[in-house]
Amino acid sequence: MAASDPETAQRQIDEIDALSSIYGDDWCVVDEDERIFCIKISDCLEQPKWTVCLQVILPSEYPVSAPPIYQLNAPWLRGQDYIELTNSLEEIYVKNLGESILYLWVEKIREVLIEKSQSSDAAGPNIEKITEEIDEDNEDDYSLEYQPVQEDTIKTLNFVMSESQEDEELPPINHGNPISDRRSTFQAHLAPIVSPKQVKMVLAKLYENKKIASATHNIYAYRIYCEDKQTYLQDCEDDGETAAGGRLLHLMQILNVRNVLVVVSRWYGGILLGPDRFKHINNCARNILVEYSYTNSAVSYYW
Repeated sequence: MAASDPETAQRQIDEIDALSSIYGDDWCVVDEDERIFCIKISDCLEQPKWTVCLQVILPSEYPVSAPPIYQLNAPWLRGQDYIELTNSLEEIYVKNLGESILYLWVEKIREVLIEKSQSSDAAGPNIEKITEEIDEDNEDDYSLEYQPVQEDTIKTLNFVMSESQEDEELPPINHGNPISDRRSTFQAHLAPIVSPKQVKMVLAKLYENKKIASATHNIYAYRIYCEDKQTYLQDCEDDGETAAGGRLLHLMQILNVRNVLVVVSRWYGGILLGPDRFKHINNCARNILVEYSYTNSAVSYYW
């Protein structure tokens, strides 16, 4: 955290302590040193239909002379809904200059979610998650290095499990060292797997961790070698970070790894990274694959 006067720093500490006490497990510390926090906000406590993750970075001058830097994450939140909600938060800040406003922001967001839940959209949102970064770079920049995986080589998770897979145990899950760049943080997670059911089990277990569940993106890819058919079951997921899952799977193919799932969590810090985000995603994945002896490659990849 950047240097600030003791009174301002204490006001931040008091506010964070209060929010943690009020919201319990919904409040999450992403990076205490950088003062990055997030909170999951929903329309109700049981079976929520509308949910938003509010991520905030507290500048050293907050709340005296600077607002929080914030990001709203939700698959459905875009267009006019996004504009209206951000306008409401900024209006709260202007009306309460010099005051601690995070509680007011959280409750305003909750009020909006409750209104949406009670409106005609009672079924809740049904919109796929999109990337928070619009890639303005020319896609041709990657055309020589990255080739999409052929459809006929991919087997998805959506198929019937055999009876022999019903009693499978949750594999051990390992976590890699995080990489930080311009307030974004990337961290890889790895699990040995031998079936798609284990992939689902590992993903479900990871999402029980509130910090991982609050990540802006959880990108994953897996490869399972089928001895009898001498072929691979493999699939990937972008989780809103367009093309990241395919790039991750392509890396795993190049390294010729098998029977492993790699998930890379990214917590977006408010600054666009451009193509560097793909470099960090793949290097996180490569590092953890090397650490747990799935490959001995020491090459860095920059797609």
